[in-house]
Amino acid sequence: MSFPHSLERPRWKGFLAAFVVVACWTGFNIVSRLGGKGHLTPYDLTALRFGVSGSAMLPVVLTVGNALTKPRLLAVMITGGLFYALLAYTGFSFAPAAHAGILINGGIPLATALLAWVWLGDRPSGLTSLALILTAGGVMVLSLGSLGNSASRSPSEWIGDLCFAGAACLWAVYGLLVRLWQIKPLDAVSGITVTTACCYLPVYFLFLPKGLSQTPIHDILLQGIYQGVVAALVASFSYAYATLSLGPGTASLMLAIVPAASAILAVPFLDEDFTQFTVAGVLLVTCGAALGASLKKTAPRPTPQAH
Repeated sequence: MSFPHSLERPRWKGFLAAFVVVACWTGFNIVSRLGGKGHLTPYDLTALRFGVSGSAMLPVVLTVGNALTKPRLLAVMITGGLFYALLAYTGFSFAPAAHAGILINGGIPLATALLAWVWLGDRPSGLTSLALILTAGGVMVLSLGSLGNSASRSPSEWIGDLCFAGAACLWAVYGLLVRLWQIKPLDAVSGITVTTACCYLPVYFLFLPKGLSQTPIHDILLQGIYQGVVAALVASFSYAYATLSLGPGTASLMLAIVPAASAILAVPFLDEDFTQFTVAGVLLVTCGAALGASLKKTAPRPTPQAH
């Protein structure tokens, strides 16, 4: 099964969008871990993310509307919105930010390739397979240096790791849906944020545990701005654009840079060691992402649009 035909977008803009996502998600791992270690619950972080972003996008929906049908809105909300966020933020309550970089950002390209093969019959080519193998190898090496450090692991970290892996799978499905349904970036972002805010916030205010009252206002502002603006709006818009420009495989491979970038930035900002595992993992992931970026997106055959 081929992806539907679309107007070609300049690839350099797609790569620029992908690197914006890399920058946003590298910071997302650090900021979200700070929130998860404090009094804020995963439900608070999810509410801040979609309360801010949904409020920002509501005027857009009211003035220009949204082209997605209700079933498609629900699908992107579940995969790229509500349940992705809940799983990711729950993971940060149990596991370090490095685990998120490895399991979410390193797992997305692998999950995307597997789902595209099984679900869409889009078997990776030889060079694409090599890029995925290099990326997987780099993620595994980084994992040996972080996940495998049993001396510093807490007994509940496996819960966070499972949440991160689940979040990676959901985001991979979201990326494939964006490409398969040719969802415009603005429709994707406004649809996810406004729909999630309308569905989630009433449940949050009425029933879910909260830690806002025990949290300093500057921490709430940091999380609200980063989660609601940088992560939910800038990163999500950029990822949708990169997916349409480069294809979901190449766009997701760019995310494999995030674990390496996080490992490098952890040296000056978190005073972590730059070990041999870090060096080897960074090299492998960078080679895999660079190879994936060098591959040309094949022109898809037109297919009938679903209604």
